[in-house]
Amino acid sequence: MELIFLGTGSGIPSKERNVSAIALTLLQEKNSIWLFDCGESTQHQILHTSIKPRKINKIFITHMHGDHIFGLPGLLSSRSFQGGDDLLTVYGPPGIKEYINTSLKVSGTHLLYPLSIIEITAGQLYEDETISVNCRTLDHGIQSYGFRIVEKDKAGELLVDKLKDAGIDPGPIYQKIKDNPTVTTVDGQQIQREDFVGPNKKGRVISILGDTRASHEYESFVKHSDVLVHEATFNQDKEDMAKQYSHSTTTQAAYFAKESNVKKLVLTHISSRYQKEDNQQLLNEARHIFPNTELASDFYKVTL
Repeated sequence: MELIFLGTGSGIPSKERNVSAIALTLLQEKNSIWLFDCGESTQHQILHTSIKPRKINKIFITHMHGDHIFGLPGLLSSRSFQGGDDLLTVYGPPGIKEYINTSLKVSGTHLLYPLSIIEITAGQLYEDETISVNCRTLDHGIQSYGFRIVEKDKAGELLVDKLKDAGIDPGPIYQKIKDNPTVTTVDGQQIQREDFVGPNKKGRVISILGDTRASHEYESFVKHSDVLVHEATFNQDKEDMAKQYSHSTTTQAAYFAKESNVKKLVLTHISSRYQKEDNQQLLNEARHIFPNTELASDFYKVTL
């Protein structure tokens, strides 16, 4: 499981940062890639990575501002020519269906794969046997969402040495013990799985918030995340501007991460007013409050 930041700027592209897009690679877990936002030129950014567009089968859109959606029509179209033939589902706020359908219609684009577009409200969006995705509204100029991705706990490792000590030799019986609460051996011995399997492996949790003012309201939503991705459009001196434009500062994001007891904070959505030489200052502002903070740049990766 890996996050790849394809675009980390806000508003307009710059020479150093493209606009918003984040890929969550689930190749080992689900043989798929999920995309969060798809700003202009996202497919160009993908060309600089190992990501295969045909592997992208879910796209989550935080809100309908252009720097988060203008790359969608091109990516959806190109996927038809890159081997993508399985279902792709786009989740987004009201208006996302009209935007996509209109873009495809007026450009005469015919997709070679099934496309599902789901307009979202707060609550659970997706769940299967291994992972779930929930969303909630944020505080932005238009309807904006945050997403919480929760991997379910995995069964613990089979305690092989303990089984051998109990006189149970390796064989198909080991898989049966792992798969069933109680197993009876050929000699009539009853084996309880809980006695021979280690503790569950805790699932990973990622929270990705769209554009938002800083608010204590979301603490329970992101609480105990292994990684929190939070916008930091402005530096700490621009709190009034952040409030006016419905965004957050570096320090506001850091205080939020600290109060939410997350393990790691990654800042993104950086204003184009800040250049490469400003990055360390922006990072230091946040780290002074929440030490385990990183400032994402384009193609920055977080492995979980």
